[in-house]
Order: sequence, then structure tokens, then C-alpha cells
Amino acid sequence: MLEENILNPKLQIDEVQLDQSLRPKKLDDFVGQEKIKESLAILLEAAKRRNEASEHVLLYGNAGLGKTTLAHIIASETSSPIRVTSGPALERVGDLAAILSNLEPGNILFIDEIHRMNKTIEEVLYPAMEDFALDLVVGKGPAARTLRLNLPHFTLIGATTKISLLSAPLRDRFGSTYHLDHYNDNEIKEIVGRSSQLLNLKVDDTSAFEIAKRSRGVPRVANRLLRRIRDYAEVRNNGIISLDLVFDALKMQGIDEQGLDKIDREIIKIIIEKFNGGPVGLKTLAAAVSEEEETIEEINEPFLLRLGFLARTSKGRVATDSAYRHLGLEAPSQNKLI
Repeated sequence: MLEENILNPKLQIDEVQLDQSLRPKKLDDFVGQEKIKESLAILLEAAKRRNEASEHVLLYGNAGLGKTTLAHIIASETSSPIRVTSGPALERVGDLAAILSNLEPGNILFIDEIHRMNKTIEEVLYPAMEDFALDLVVGKGPAARTLRLNLPHFTLIGATTKISLLSAPLRDRFGSTYHLDHYNDNEIKEIVGRSSQLLNLKVDDTSAFEIAKRSRGVPRVANRLLRRIRDYAEVRNNGIISLDLVFDALKMQGIDEQGLDKIDREIIKIIIEKFNGGPVGLKTLAAAVSEEEETIEEINEPFLLRLGFLARTSKGRVATDSAYRHLGLEAPSQNKLI
């Protein structure tokens, strides 16, 4: 029965819809990222007063920090229809041309994972963003000719987790670029409180803060943990959420008091026990943990670095004294980072 639930498309869709329902719809409801909110508010208000589409916006930062949410908030604040696509979904120039040619004045085009867009398709965006024109080649061989179609003034919002992979010409065509940083525990606690109200859950401040501490500074993780705690409470405690229940539910999920999951702990444990604390290369570490190199480098490693449990050196990854203490082990006397 459990396997059927995991594979059931309807349940997966319901989970996505639930996640979307927790997203704030207005800038005032968006918690955290205060400087970005202030800058965006000015950008959107200025565009409203001029009665024109706002400048193109680029949002970058780690997954789950609110890039997609902010894109939809911009659309909501400007009362503009939004078209959503992603870099990998745009396989041919015609795919992007079809979307651009169907935009209306003031519309918003949101491209998620824009860094994964094909370079040939990317070049079509240059005149579209700068001159609001679409340059097409009609025909083949000697009979081929260029055709320029005028586009309505629209706003492109790009989101990426790897801004370094965007070409300089594309980056420079965005009028505003915003870096979303991780949230602090108090901000995540506020997000948990808001989400619990939307889910009709009663979560006290202490329990909300405990969830926040283990959420890695990421709202998406916080909302996911809250939903799992809700499930645990419904099955084990008649839907009542207490601090003890939060501890039990997170323990079952393998989330410890620092927010580390099973793979995080396995990474630092292997570095310490198998490689004497390091240094160890990424490829060797991935093989030892039985995980993909990209998964470790993009998901686990940044969090371990932020906590100070892991250090990068020219020779490889090294476990710090904090990592030893977290696992209840005695750190070696010699400094591995030298």
C-alpha cells in the first residue's frame, strides 16, 4: 500500500498543489529577504506609475529560497498574466518563438533554471529582451531570408541556482539582479507559523522554532517538515502537535538537532572514519557514500560548509573539529586544514 502511495500520480500532484497553496501571494506576506523586497517594491511601483512593463528581473540562489514564489508575487503585484517555462523545456528555437509571439503587453515570462537553456535559444532572447523583437530565419539555402517580428513590451523573470553558468550577454540584459540568501531561524519560524495557519494546524512557538532550527535555512524544507509532522500527528496523536511529537517525528525522518539528515551525517562520518578526517576528493567521497557527485556538491556540501562541519582545501574535503564533536568523537590534535 505504501508503494502504491509513492507511485500514485494523484498524490504527487496533491503534494505539489499543497506546496503552491502555502506560497505567499503578496510582497507584504513574503517573509525575509527584506532588502530584495524593498528594491522590488520600488521597481514595481515605478513601473506602475509609468504605466509600463517593469524591467527584466534575474533571481539567483539555492533551491527552495523563494525564486519561483517571488516571480508569481511580481505577477500578482502588477496584475499581469504570467507564462511559466524552464530552460530544459525549451528544446528548439521554435519553442521560445511560439511563447514570445503569443505574449501580450505587460505579460510576464518566467523561465526557471534559465542557466540550462540551450545557447542557440539563448541568442533569440537577446533582441527580444533589448529591442522587443524576434528575429527569425525563413526558408533554407539561397532562398533563406531574415524576418523581424515586433514583440509587445513584456517582463522576463529568470531564476537560476548557478548564475556563473549564465553568459555575460544574457546577464547584462537583466535590469535588476537579486541574490536570495538563506533565512535565519526566526524568519523560518515565522514561515512555519504562517504555513501552520494555512494548514489549520496549532503549532506553539517552541515547536515552530524547533522546526525552524532543523530546516537548513530553507522555507521549502521547513514546509516539507511541517507536512510530515502533520502526518505523524494525525496518525500517532490525533492531530495534536506538541514539542515531544516534533522531536519524535523529526527523529523518524532522520533529521537531527542541527538539521543534518542521514546522508549529511554519513558524509562526515565516512571522512572521519574511512579517511582519517581527510582530505578526500569529491569523486572518492561520492563513491564511498554511494551518491552522485553533483548531489553532494550542490545539496549536502554547501550546508555542511555553512555549519562549519566541512572545509575545502586544495587537496580535498576535510572534516572540522565541529564535525567530530557533532558525532560525539574526539578531534585529532593535529590541524588537518594546514
